[in-house]
Amino acid sequence: MFNFTPLLGAQSSSPASQSLLELDGGVKVLVDVGWDEGFDVQKLKALERHIPTLSLVLLTHATPAHIAAFAHCCKNIPLFTQIPVYATTPVISLGRTLLQDIYSSAPLASTIIPASSLSETSYSYSSNNAGLSLEILLQPPTSEEIASYFSRIHPLKYSQPHQPLPSPFSPPLNGLTITAYNAGHTLGGTIWHIQHGMESIVYAVDWNQVRENVLAGAAWLGGSGSSGAEVIEQLRKPTALVCSARGAERVPLAGGRKKRDDLLLDMIRAAVAKGGTVLVPTDTSARVLELAYLLEHAWRKEFSDSAGESPLKTTKLYLASKNVGATMRYARSMLEWMDENVVREFEADSSNINNRQHKRTDSKQNTGRDRHESSPQDSQPSGKSGGPFDFRHVKLLERKSQVDKMLSSDGARVILASDTSLEWGFSKDVLRAIAAHPTSLIILTEDYGNSIREDDDESPGLGHTLWQWYQERRDGVAMEIGADGQNLEQVHTGGRHLEIKTAQRVPLEGKELLIYQQYLATQRQLQNTIQSGNGTGLETSADAIDENSSTSSSSSDESDPERQGKALNISATLGHSNRNKTGAAKEELGVNILLRQPGLYDYDVRGKKGRETMFPFVSKRRRGDDFGDLIRPEDYLRAEERDEIDGQDMRDAGPRKQTSFGQKRKWEDSGLQTATGRRLSAGINKRRNTGTGQRAGPPVNGLNGIHQSSGGAGEEAAEDSDESDTEGEELLAGPSKVVFETSSIQVSLRIAYVDFAGLHDQRSLFMLIPLIQPRKLIIVGGTASEAATLAEECKQKLLAHITGSVEAASDDVLTPIIGQTVGASMDANAWTVKLTEALVKRFRWQNVRGLSVVTLTGRLAAAVEDRPQADALSRKKQKILKGEAEAMGIDDIPSASAAAPDAVPILDSLPPSMAAATRSVAQPLHVGDLRLADLRRILQSADHTAEFRGEGTLVIDGLVAVRKSGTGKIEVEGGGLTAPESQARYVEGTFHSVKRKIYESLAIIAGG
Repeated sequence: MFNFTPLLGAQSSSPASQSLLELDGGVKVLVDVGWDEGFDVQKLKALERHIPTLSLVLLTHATPAHIAAFAHCCKNIPLFTQIPVYATTPVISLGRTLLQDIYSSAPLASTIIPASSLSETSYSYSSNNAGLSLEILLQPPTSEEIASYFSRIHPLKYSQPHQPLPSPFSPPLNGLTITAYNAGHTLGGTIWHIQHGMESIVYAVDWNQVRENVLAGAAWLGGSGSSGAEVIEQLRKPTALVCSARGAERVPLAGGRKKRDDLLLDMIRAAVAKGGTVLVPTDTSARVLELAYLLEHAWRKEFSDSAGESPLKTTKLYLASKNVGATMRYARSMLEWMDENVVREFEADSSNINNRQHKRTDSKQNTGRDRHESSPQDSQPSGKSGGPFDFRHVKLLERKSQVDKMLSSDGARVILASDTSLEWGFSKDVLRAIAAHPTSLIILTEDYGNSIREDDDESPGLGHTLWQWYQERRDGVAMEIGADGQNLEQVHTGGRHLEIKTAQRVPLEGKELLIYQQYLATQRQLQNTIQSGNGTGLETSADAIDENSSTSSSSSDESDPERQGKALNISATLGHSNRNKTGAAKEELGVNILLRQPGLYDYDVRGKKGRETMFPFVSKRRRGDDFGDLIRPEDYLRAEERDEIDGQDMRDAGPRKQTSFGQKRKWEDSGLQTATGRRLSAGINKRRNTGTGQRAGPPVNGLNGIHQSSGGAGEEAAEDSDESDTEGEELLAGPSKVVFETSSIQVSLRIAYVDFAGLHDQRSLFMLIPLIQPRKLIIVGGTASEAATLAEECKQKLLAHITGSVEAASDDVLTPIIGQTVGASMDANAWTVKLTEALVKRFRWQNVRGLSVVTLTGRLAAAVEDRPQADALSRKKQKILKGEAEAMGIDDIPSASAAAPDAVPILDSLPPSMAAATRSVAQPLHVGDLRLADLRRILQSADHTAEFRGEGTLVIDGLVAVRKSGTGKIEVEGGGLTAPESQARYVEGTFHSVKRKIYESLAIIAGG
């Protein structure tokens, strides 16, 4: 069984992606936790309902459309942190920097508490809500919390089959295997292959087959460096293929990647030649690597040409993002995930560094050479080398003060700024500053038609508005001439007015603060009740969990009965929790009173039955896996090692509780027990840090990367930053709300478009899906028009060829909408049989590409499986049922022993009388899939000449032709004579030699 439900992104203009895969046995797999630039919590309601039943989570790309809601779910949904999450190492590292940038730049990412949640949990809201703003924000996760969330993700490598661990509330996975393959598009982007029983599912959303400067192409045809014409075996012929429809209507640019890169550079040269500013909106950690690499190497090439007069030599290049330093640091440590050309460039640069160091060593040994006479190349420090991401021309800007200083200066400049949506980040600030200059240019790098907001109450975003202006071309088009003579289209805006809506975080005051405190107290009490789990039933716990997550799921238009029902559930849960904590009646606690009330050791068991007659025992679950029990290294630290970690004992897993007034505290926590003052200083530092709630300095572990940068950016950032700027740009701590400010600016700049999205286009989709040959095709992502276009094309090219008619093929191409569940199970005739020991001993296994294959002939018979004897509890239950039946006047009631036995088919070996007759009829079987390219390589290694002629025909030694039909049948034509030049070869002819090589490539399984 395989059911697929798109939670977000199906036939929608929103780029966010969330998909739910339900397999046999109740196993549920969530792929991606994406969000769009609106950060609307109502779009996460469907996800929250499935959280208590999820088995594992898979992440595909480090982009907001695939990972933006991950930190929100970890912080505001308690059960989400217990679900195992799997992703590649680049997705983990770059996703961490992405979310840290989002929460530090976009106040709306903290999410507004719905009015319905405030009315249910706050006592003063219903009576004193007149004139109050309801846009109260939740507390955003800190950078340290985001880093801890991502540290829990299990890293995987490409082409590494892995059997994941299930969540605590998940059914057994029954051999579920996941494998990650390169998807292109982003660094570490993943195509997931999920194998569960007979279901082989390939989840491929947002991939790119084209090889780029930094990223290799998708792994459909073998990845980078391969020239295969067929899809790799692991991804070919799956039972279901989940594919995105984005780009199904986009025709690729003629000329490929080189034409795209030249078009972008020509646009920049034309603008900076006039002294203008070029803004290129990009993301924080994904496509920015491709753009930064391209521009850095273009600047290097221009500066290396001393004779040329290029406008780029007098143009400054900036990269503005709050966490870009950490992003580039991670990129320099993950070169093995990039294209092989980047790896070769890094190796070449490393060898050049070694040569320069060797020259300096030799020069020091020369006594006649003065130190000041050394060449500039020899004196170049190793840190300024020309590595792939060791920037010499790109200057990194990580603070708003640095961006403001850069904008106040004169001269031509090119600015890469986050985010692509222009709704948050430095790109909005740069757009506001350069919009009025006619010489300025903004280059859109993706189709913003996919980011239309579906809410009728909200206006479209800045990115979509500029994209509409670019398509309308109301005020004319400016034609510039490129380097190769092509026309460069730049659309005039004509002084149109653009409204910019800015969200600011403001601290709460007065009644708003009281409402938030009451809401927060109720949520904390609910969370403690859920985590303790004492005396709470399953239904009550589920309701409490749903209410705890209502900070991101409750809507303001709920009906009164639903609201009253939730309020009753909250009251019941809190009441039950308070009763358990403050002490319940002895009759209610029963024998558990020995555990609940300290100092009580006697309990009267006279007249009690069942578990009330035994001492209560709570067994502690031992954490372990297939390799044994899990140990904690911090439990085995020496005393001096524990003292070195800020005087804090690592055995305390959770944060230390703050002692209130009048409460005793331990002598170790006072920080006054040593005479050296070591623990004293640590204790004082702790109290200072907890009081301010802010970082006192740069992060030690380098997770944030805000105070670090690379190359020329690092020096300028150090000069521009000071303590006042750092304090002014820290996030507002404490309860806050969001306030919107709307301003109108006049736009006179030009708009251009170069496709740098790095996604599959129409040609890639129409070419590769027929080669993959899936049994079922599920289309998600993209608009309804794109989904319909791709579905119609696939029915004609793929499934109509298999089924014979387009009408029959329409059942195998599924285009669900958001929230619609479709069944994509494979229709296979499969049964479960038992094999006898005598039959198993006669098996002769053969290995075929990692699979063990055997042929057998047996006799099928039916047998009755022995049912286990009913235990005392079941007999007692039957006795009670019979007694109740007699009292109600029922004659008889079926018992457990009277139930129909289960018929289990058994396959046994044939008797000797039948074995001789069947052995003469059985024929040997050839198992395997022989590729002509592999056969050509085998024959060439055996000193044969083999070459392809025509379409699908392999000619060997000019005498034998080998063809392969569509059904897999291999045809060999030719004579048995040997060629004149091969007299010294084997005695057998070429024909027999070719047949022998074909048989050696297949597994021959004898019949009988």
